[in-house]
Amino acid sequence: MSATTADEKGGGSAATSGPRSLPVIGKLESPLTTYYLILGATSTLVVFGLIMVFSASSVEALLADEASYSVFVRQLLFAVVGAVGAGVASRLDVRWWKRLAFPTMLVSVVLLAAVIPFGKTVNGNRNWLALGPLQFQPAEFAKVGLVLVGAVVFANKSSRIASLLHVVLPYLVPIATVVIGLILAGHDLGTAIVVLVIVAAVLLVAGAPKRVFALGGALAAAGVGLMVTGSSNRTSRIANWLDPSCQADPDGWCGQSVHGMYALADGGWWGVGLGASKEKWEWLSEAHNDFIFAIIGEELGLPGTLMILLLFSILAWACFRLVSRTQDRFVRIAGFGIMAWLLGQAVINIGAVIGLFPVIGVPLPLVSAGGSSLVTTLLALGILLSFARNEPGCKALLDARPSMIRRSLAVLPSRVRSVPQRRRSR
Repeated sequence: MSATTADEKGGGSAATSGPRSLPVIGKLESPLTTYYLILGATSTLVVFGLIMVFSASSVEALLADEASYSVFVRQLLFAVVGAVGAGVASRLDVRWWKRLAFPTMLVSVVLLAAVIPFGKTVNGNRNWLALGPLQFQPAEFAKVGLVLVGAVVFANKSSRIASLLHVVLPYLVPIATVVIGLILAGHDLGTAIVVLVIVAAVLLVAGAPKRVFALGGALAAAGVGLMVTGSSNRTSRIANWLDPSCQADPDGWCGQSVHGMYALADGGWWGVGLGASKEKWEWLSEAHNDFIFAIIGEELGLPGTLMILLLFSILAWACFRLVSRTQDRFVRIAGFGIMAWLLGQAVINIGAVIGLFPVIGVPLPLVSAGGSSLVTTLLALGILLSFARNEPGCKALLDARPSMIRRSLAVLPSRVRSVPQRRRSR
């Protein structure tokens, strides 16, 4: 009888409590999950990128009579600047990003306009500004401005998003049109395509009507077609990319793509070893920049390339988790825009390396060498950290934890005062 009663009580207790989640899944439901996923994936990609930039650029630097670590030191300096910017950005409240949206966009447009008369041409693209020893790409900062302005505009137009006029004005015309036009004026088609991805993502998550995408896609395709046919260099790139014979000639127009495939093939399953690449010995151009994914595949093999894909997948899941859990329309639009920017650019870069797309000169975010791209990408991820930090419960948990300095000092020995004990009276 007592056994039956115990069983009934146990069954009733189990029925009342319900099924318990697994410990790992329970930890993933913590308010801190999104914050640490973004922080962890970003930090790992930056560190991994620094290692590979050093490996891929050392030979080229030596052949140019420079120190083997010169490119690495510059990239490390930009990583520190970007990390400081991301740290500051992560501490700002969401309302500050709403206030900074239009000033950021205005400064970006002014700098883009300054590129036309004062810019510097690199590899056929006039998209650089030089201020003394500092050289940067204003188009990279315009990406941040487009994301934030789009989020502000459409967060305030939630009830009027079905109207074509409210979708077009003022985000598509004049803001996005002016930015894309100024970028194309510098013949930077690759960056313009990434900007189009950002604009499309902002419109998608904002709930724009389907006819906007149909009309915008047609105009974008026509614009890209005009840019390609208006340049003999771009026309040759597309034609050679479609020509199988060119893809088999390592000394022809497709030499960069062919040597990129050679690097991946040489790496095989497990790679030739870190620093042991053959293609970086002046065979593969831009080995530390646009084609760093090929060097990763050559030196670290399939595990190295899969690690890059895994880290970007974690970053994508964290961004999706952020935008799907928030109730703030501004955070949802801006977060999705940044996610589309980083993942779209990564897909374009990796696709060009493996021959899926023509080479258009787009770096791999957080991994390729390039100061403007690295600093701006870290700033965008700092914005995502700010959004994640303001999730319900996350900020309180982070504030309750001791700082890194306090945690480090806690392990040091401290002097403890001896307190004499009173003798007990018998």
